[in-house]
Amino acid sequence: MNDSATQAAIESVARNSYGRLIAYLAARAGNVADVEDALGDAFAEALKRWPTDGIPEKPEAWLLRVARNRMIDAARHHQVHEKSEEYLQQITEEAQTVATTHDQFPDERLKLLFVCAHPAIDPAARTPLMLQTVLHVDAARIASAFLVSPAAMSQRLVRAKSKIRDARIPFRVPDPPEWDERVSFVLDAIYSAYTTGWDSLAETSSTHHALAGDAIAIGRTLVQLMSGEPEAHGLLALMLHCEARRDARYASTGEYIPLDQQDTELWSRPMIDEAESLLRKAAGFRRMGRYQLEAAIQSIHAHRAVTGDIDWPEILLLYEGLVRLAPGIGSLVGRAVALAQTGQPAAAVAALDEIPEGRIADYQPYWASRGHVLRMLGQAKEAEKAFTRAASLTDDPALRAYLFGQLNC
Repeated sequence: MNDSATQAAIESVARNSYGRLIAYLAARAGNVADVEDALGDAFAEALKRWPTDGIPEKPEAWLLRVARNRMIDAARHHQVHEKSEEYLQQITEEAQTVATTHDQFPDERLKLLFVCAHPAIDPAARTPLMLQTVLHVDAARIASAFLVSPAAMSQRLVRAKSKIRDARIPFRVPDPPEWDERVSFVLDAIYSAYTTGWDSLAETSSTHHALAGDAIAIGRTLVQLMSGEPEAHGLLALMLHCEARRDARYASTGEYIPLDQQDTELWSRPMIDEAESLLRKAAGFRRMGRYQLEAAIQSIHAHRAVTGDIDWPEILLLYEGLVRLAPGIGSLVGRAVALAQTGQPAAAVAALDEIPEGRIADYQPYWASRGHVLRMLGQAKEAEKAFTRAASLTDDPALRAYLFGQLNC
């Protein structure tokens, strides 16, 4: 097997198994950082040996065997008490047995998600920690998403992992009384992972692209586990509505296609139906939340496949509720766009102007939306400036080309 094929195989194993292996071992060892180091070494060893030895029939078992040896070597190097070494031997052998005898390795990522959302963890570190440990997003990408330096993010993550170890935070899904405090961070982490994958949608072979599928899988597990939590249903509905349009976002020749111009025949009807079912179930709890409102907005867009039209007044009403409940930059910009689409472009510009400058500097959708609204008002030069700035803020060449194309519309 050549190097590129080996690399692809290892990336596939990482996508499918990394989070499960980390969660399983960390839940028993209580030390996330050591487990990550050991598995990192195991993957590095795979890169050396698999090109000549071939891909093992049970890759998880192979990786666990190497990781076990690294963990035991580390324990000896640091002169850990003998019982600790024996315990590491026991839990890693147990994990390897499970990997060898079961068709699929157990999925305990939800336990790790809730550990990362524990009150003892710095709130600023919780979502980044979930993204790295559970979904294997690299620290540099996380730092970029959270607008901090890679060094600062690395320090934040190291401190959080040390807290898990030193405070002996239990690896378990919390009982219902603890849900309210931690579930919002879990939901946000899952959605952050999905949007990271969605932003890399054009890169269909990338690890980040696979995050969208991973996030949906964890979302499904969360709904099963927390069947009485409407926001879990709302989050999964939101992701499914977005994922349903995956094949329509880019033309076959690579051009970016905005949502209101997409061919609805390319949308996945089963995903849309599942999303609508989840929204109906969430509504039955009569406890509205951010993700339910966002999913409801996407539901109206999905209804264009039936009516051929977009009910912008209804979308505006939903954004009004979303801004009151969760006034994030995305909801504020979305509300402004809805104002413009309902015949109120001047009010839309005023709404955009009210957003603090510090929140819009690097937020590409703001500048794209501003260009759209200014063009509606006939302010061509100002619209051109906004579209140009929006184009400079995206790494997606197709989206950049689309934004530059708006300069001549």
